[in-house]
Amino acid sequence: MSSRFWGEKKVVVTGGAGFVGSHLVEMLVREGAHVTVPVRNMQRTDFLYDIKKDIQLVEADIKEHSACAKLVAGKNIVMHLAAEVGGVAYNSEHPAQLFQNNLLPFMQVIEAARMADVERLLVVSSACAYPRDAKIPTPESEGTRGEPELTNAGYGWAKRMQEYAGRAYAQEYGMKIAIARPFNAYGPRDDFGNAEGSHVIPGLIQRVFSGENPLVVWGTGKPTRTFLYVTDFARGLMEVAEHYAVADPVNLGTDEEISIGELAKLVIELSGKKLKVAFDASKPDGQPRRNCDTTKAGHVLQWRAQVPLREGLKKTIEWYLRYKATV
Repeated sequence: MSSRFWGEKKVVVTGGAGFVGSHLVEMLVREGAHVTVPVRNMQRTDFLYDIKKDIQLVEADIKEHSACAKLVAGKNIVMHLAAEVGGVAYNSEHPAQLFQNNLLPFMQVIEAARMADVERLLVVSSACAYPRDAKIPTPESEGTRGEPELTNAGYGWAKRMQEYAGRAYAQEYGMKIAIARPFNAYGPRDDFGNAEGSHVIPGLIQRVFSGENPLVVWGTGKPTRTFLYVTDFARGLMEVAEHYAVADPVNLGTDEEISIGELAKLVIELSGKKLKVAFDASKPDGQPRRNCDTTKAGHVLQWRAQVPLREGLKKTIEWYLRYKATV
């Protein structure tokens, strides 16, 4: 990917030291952007180690308006990736916490961006905004129907409200707002530190290599998902921000649908281990199916995912084993 659009742009990436954000920051630097990354703890910037000299790290709490105002002053683009996320169990148990901790910082960021007359802002939404009975494959129009899936309601509602705020700010203030609605992400630098609270792929990888046998999968294993490799995710965010800042959501995902049970077997196969799989049907399944309609992304962005699931899982496992060996 190469675009003159990003050259010399002053870009703020909230969440830029994290999983997806660090990959995005690397891409922006390669495109010639001047990137600022706010962090709450300067010690937690390992993923940016190789490019620290090329970016500006700023200690800031984006829940505070004054910090956001200082952060975005004089910047061209704000890309808001900062989020509190978790797996099905964590989301089910903390709806109020997830709603507040995702919506409050966003509102501070978008208001600061408006007051600073920032050229454009990227809202990073989520497929968690979709209802449980969404059409499959799921088009963007389903994102305002019904209510978000109950097992991730707090997070899903926060993402819907971020999208609404983006549309409202565009309508009332004339801001250029881009809205990306990505599906489940995975890849190197994902959260492997907490098997209980992490997403399904890092959780499975961690437990497979810890020797759990049988590997216990929450729920029946029947729900299906599509998974988006992290570099495809980051590249998609850049495409949406550059080409479609019209306050209209765009799905980012793949159509490579797989059941959670088959995913667990694939992770075991790629690990080279001989493990059995057991299902704990007393635990929640979450949304029955999640599959992305990428028609709009192909039409307005000419974007599509490039990394197949098997290849992406191999890369993720290889990274995990290298990372585990260094900590």
